[in-house]
Amino acid sequence: MFDRSNMIYLYDGSFDGLMCCIFESAYRNERPAAIQPESEEQASLFETHVVETDESHAERVKEEVRRKISKNALHFVKKAFLTCLENKELLIFDFLQDGFKRGWISMNDITGSVMLPLYNAVRALDNEAELLKGFVRFSELGGVLVSVIEPKNYVLPMLMGHFCSRFHDEALMIYDKTHRMVLLGQNGKGRIAYLDEFTPAPAEESELEMRRMWKHFYDTIAIKERYNPRCRMGHMPKRYWAHMTEFWEENCARSEEKPEKLPEKPQLALGKL
Repeated sequence: MFDRSNMIYLYDGSFDGLMCCIFESAYRNERPAAIQPESEEQASLFETHVVETDESHAERVKEEVRRKISKNALHFVKKAFLTCLENKELLIFDFLQDGFKRGWISMNDITGSVMLPLYNAVRALDNEAELLKGFVRFSELGGVLVSVIEPKNYVLPMLMGHFCSRFHDEALMIYDKTHRMVLLGQNGKGRIAYLDEFTPAPAEESELEMRRMWKHFYDTIAIKERYNPRCRMGHMPKRYWAHMTEFWEENCARSEEKPEKLPEKPQLALGKL
């Protein structure tokens, strides 16, 4: 049993960094009061401790999760880490500590106070990723398929395999405006990087024509007598509409804004699940 402490662990925001916090807590025999990314550090009366990311320490924790709980448990916490759940780091910490004691049984305790919030958050992540696989709309700009999304969760690692495989022979880019991250894909492979700002390049006439044709097709197949906005929003949530071509009105016009350039060596963020 760990001793409770008023220490706040700060880490670099990566999954391996979080695993190192688990390692550090075992080494210090304490349960931290909170675990926070350094970039989101908040003023507090509690003492802080910066945990450096050590790949060997992270791998040792991952192996313990596989051995004492299950491989599915490791996959589960990786997905939980991608959610927008508040205080997710400490919830993952408590889940793993429970799992180290009880083994694989902890994965089945869905109604438990430790598992339930993580389970609901992961289910919301899966649902959002599945919706975006159908709602992402690409524009061909300079030979690259470009899309902008605004998800609640960190869905890019969930989308990487799907879109890189589907557009194996294309260069593609999906910009997550919410979390300022970008998925770059080419030749069936992808990587994720941080990108503070991005404005798509002005569309060429051929792209504008394709947008008009798609919107015309969407409007044509609609059955006016069955128009039901509430039902449509149930299947196609309104928060996705801003980046879906069929809901654009005059947005098919050429943009005058200057496009942002991608960094030459973007920082690698989260990999494929």
